[in-house]
Amino acid sequence: MAKTLRLILGDQLNESHSWFDKKNDQIFYVMAEMRQETDYVIHHIQKIMAFFLAMREFAEKLEKSGHQVIYYKIDDPKNPQNLEKIIHDSIQTHQIEKFEYQLPDEYRLDEQLKAICLNLGIETEAVDTEHFLTDRTFLAEFFKGKKTYLMESFYREMRRKYNILMDGKEPVQGRWNFDQENRSALKDKRLLRKPKTNPKDVRELHETIQKSKIKTIGRVDAQRFLWPTNRQECLEVLDYFCENLLIHFGDYQDALTTWDPYLFHSRLSFAMNSKMLSPLEVVQKVERYWESHQDEISISQVEGFIRQIIGWREYMRGVYWAKMPDYAEMNFFGHDRKLPDWFWTGKTKMKCLSEAIAQSLNLAYAHHIQRLMVTGNFALLAGIHPDKVDQWYLGIYIDALEWVEITNTRGMSQFADGGIVGTKPYVSSANYIKKQGNYCDHCAYSHREKVGEKACPFNSLYWHFYERNREKLEKNPRIGMAYRTLDKLKNKQEILDQAEKYLNEIDIL
Repeated sequence: MAKTLRLILGDQLNESHSWFDKKNDQIFYVMAEMRQETDYVIHHIQKIMAFFLAMREFAEKLEKSGHQVIYYKIDDPKNPQNLEKIIHDSIQTHQIEKFEYQLPDEYRLDEQLKAICLNLGIETEAVDTEHFLTDRTFLAEFFKGKKTYLMESFYREMRRKYNILMDGKEPVQGRWNFDQENRSALKDKRLLRKPKTNPKDVRELHETIQKSKIKTIGRVDAQRFLWPTNRQECLEVLDYFCENLLIHFGDYQDALTTWDPYLFHSRLSFAMNSKMLSPLEVVQKVERYWESHQDEISISQVEGFIRQIIGWREYMRGVYWAKMPDYAEMNFFGHDRKLPDWFWTGKTKMKCLSEAIAQSLNLAYAHHIQRLMVTGNFALLAGIHPDKVDQWYLGIYIDALEWVEITNTRGMSQFADGGIVGTKPYVSSANYIKKQGNYCDHCAYSHREKVGEKACPFNSLYWHFYERNREKLEKNPRIGMAYRTLDKLKNKQEILDQAEKYLNEIDIL
């Protein structure tokens, strides 16, 4: 066998990959903590730490299994901090004859690795990551000729293909989707359970990152780092979810409350996006657990969870590879406003945004309704440039990698793709936020008022958004009612003027 160098990126920590089936002294694995990856956007400190910790533990396990690993730590004086140079140096040092890599999930890295391979002068090969349920081109082929990609159709295909929650050719209990049952506000805090964590002291790594002068956002308790950073810890979090949280997951997955940041969410997105867990093993584990506990757990809890993984997660990746690189430039509404300064501090009088942003800064985490209907909703109503929104979401969340972030943000949240992902913009007034939980309690603004000093900004901005985008949205069949209501408002101009006032004072809301 030719002497081979294999690249493992920081989000390719798949112990089950066929690369590792056999040990071979002719194969070297290279992994690197790089400024190239820490600096292309400003990341949350916990995100950088989690990836570095997971990479180090993965490399250590490979070495203990008998594989040869070349590992560059962020503060290694010999670390060139650039992927191309790291590959070239490793090839030269170890007299490599062949270079192999797993297909990256981000377009920029895919393009970079293609370019690097053209200049190596040795044989190269790209292989699959053996993680996702579909390949890159599946969704584009599935929706060939369609302008809009209907996720529900894709989701049902995944259910059939992998026999998940199926009874022969039909869905279990006769329904594909229980989304209508998954929208309750949490009224009883006694239902809550503490999340499964594996606290570890990571002060040394924290100090290393600070000494390296990597610019970060957010906060961390380096004496009690809570995210799972190896496969065993991830499996424990999965088991805990099934045994303690699944029972209420579906009911309250859209709830907004100050009582607890995690509610009944699994906290498994980082584990999957780094590939320490595979989506198929996660959904199959959840399905098996439900099958043996049907007397306790309703199908709506399970279906809602599985839909997020084999529906949304796979679907968003498919959209990404079908539409990049053009997708990253889409700006359907022509929005051009900058993010308010308080997106970086959480210091706003709007309680919902203060809660969601402060939580994100403290934990590198927010669940999907906090992202979609609080921070994302405000950004869309206020006309924030989608580039600015992308950068914020990509940086602040521990699970944010471009393939899943940009399609959720620029598509689902900001409707900047003009309707590829969603059939209408996801916007709301304060009524929705009030209905979903207690964020409106003790707020400086009133969720009931549309005008005046105490009027919730969401209310006037909601109607302002529709008015200024009338030409683009009025003919959308899912929005017609909004325009009929808008045109009947007796104080329409007063509401629009209120919105203009808030937009002019956006940094002090």
